[in-house]
Amino acid sequence: MNNRLPPAWSKHLKGLSTPPAKQPQPKPLQARPLQSTPSRAQADDLLLRQALELQKAERLPEAEELCHRVLARTPEHPLALYILGTLGLGVDNELAIKFFARAAAREPRNPYYRLSLGEAYLKVNDHPLAIQHLQRACELKPDLVEALCRLGEAYGRFDKAEMALPLYEKALKIDRNHPLAGVGLANALIGLGRMDEATTYLNEAIAGRVNVSAGYIAFANTRKFSAETPELGQILNELGDSAISSGESSLLHLAAGKILNDLGRYDQAMDHFLKGKALKAREFDIDFYRKRVDSLIGVFDAQLLADKAAYGNPSEVPVFILGMPRSGTTLTEQICSSHPEVHGAGELTKLGRMAASIGLSLRAGESFGEWVRSMTIPQSQALAEEYLSYLRHYSANAPYIVDKLPHNFELVGLIAILFPNARIIHCRRDAIDNCLSCFFSNLQEGHNFSCDLETLGLYYREYDRLMRHWNTVLPGRIFENGYEDLISDQERQSRRLIDHLGLPWNDACLRFFDKAGSVRTISRWQVRQPIYKSSVKHWKNYEGRIQPLIEALGDLAEL
Repeated sequence: MNNRLPPAWSKHLKGLSTPPAKQPQPKPLQARPLQSTPSRAQADDLLLRQALELQKAERLPEAEELCHRVLARTPEHPLALYILGTLGLGVDNELAIKFFARAAAREPRNPYYRLSLGEAYLKVNDHPLAIQHLQRACELKPDLVEALCRLGEAYGRFDKAEMALPLYEKALKIDRNHPLAGVGLANALIGLGRMDEATTYLNEAIAGRVNVSAGYIAFANTRKFSAETPELGQILNELGDSAISSGESSLLHLAAGKILNDLGRYDQAMDHFLKGKALKAREFDIDFYRKRVDSLIGVFDAQLLADKAAYGNPSEVPVFILGMPRSGTTLTEQICSSHPEVHGAGELTKLGRMAASIGLSLRAGESFGEWVRSMTIPQSQALAEEYLSYLRHYSANAPYIVDKLPHNFELVGLIAILFPNARIIHCRRDAIDNCLSCFFSNLQEGHNFSCDLETLGLYYREYDRLMRHWNTVLPGRIFENGYEDLISDQERQSRRLIDHLGLPWNDACLRFFDKAGSVRTISRWQVRQPIYKSSVKHWKNYEGRIQPLIEALGDLAEL
């Protein structure tokens, strides 16, 4: 569970029965004299105040229990539902969404409930619904800076970064020192390829001591550095401050490592990468993940796929680009979506959320894959239609829409059933280069495997095992797009990609770096450049420092 409360209005929760929708100054509980026998509302207020204190003290199960006590007595109590939502964020985001949605339904004019619901949808990368609720929060409270910034973030992820710019600018006018505003505006500009403007805002935020570590990691990813920059010394000075948190230190170490790697100072870079990832590390259960791969292979065998060959929807609209993170998925999407018939929707979590809803997750008490085995044709068609309808939020008319979430490599079997005619493109890269790029990157939630070199290698082996299974049970269905092939002969491999989509060649695909629109992943600065070869066998510069990775990869490591 989570002890997070939105900073904008945690102050409003102290002693309140509900957050204010209209009142600028809410009344504290003490303003109401307690009766000898408290009313139900007063008793609820007291319990929820206790729940908030328990949440701050990280006694989360106790806080949760008090909220449920309130709901048992006062069903649909909005504040109790809200607190349960905050407890679920980052642990069970789908459950958090349900709680926030119930709170918002109870008090539809409360901007804070809408804000939190929008933030929760951002957590699961459901950008259309995030935008819907964040827009409503801004309508209800136009000066709510968090809502303006989160709406800007949602637009940026929705490939509409140009719509984010005025929102961040408005937020800065309201609060120049808000931690989300300056760095958020810079990130939107980076997504649009406007690196110099972004750097100006990042420097301003850093000079004002606003979100410093996030500012430096964003700055480090604006370009490839060919000469030492003053910011490197500044980052190293920041790391000398014993007062900074472990999270801030992690970002600063990764920023320093990125710049030093660009400069060819590899030993120093590795020192920072190791420290940064150690600070960021969260436990990853590789044995549990092996069981997940075992379960996927066990469910989606050749017989099941043959039995369900006539299921799903014959649409050719979805294109799935998948593989390990940092394997070239963004580059591949940029090449494909440079074609006028193809729209790149970015990394969508919709398929994974659908998969979890039908039992394709390892949870206690669930029989993995049982629903899929018993799935009927109408059920498969309904699931496919749900996904297609979601895609149409990103483009109403494009003949092809790309979902480039790398981790869809786990769901190739489900894709094959739901969309028997969909193109699947698997991006594969030299195993050591791929893993090292993951290790060097500030990957977001869900990538805990990338914080330790040995675990990273073992995870790669499971990914490789699963992809070999898909190629065995779906022969000829998956297009293998080798990163090194793309680097060595860009035009030949690009033509193969476009031919796989069944489209006529278009020269715009060779100038993917000129493509209009925003780029939403960590590769933003790279895909604004023509293809370069320095990333091939880059791991050789670190060979003496990465033996745990090489040993874990075993026969997959091409030395």
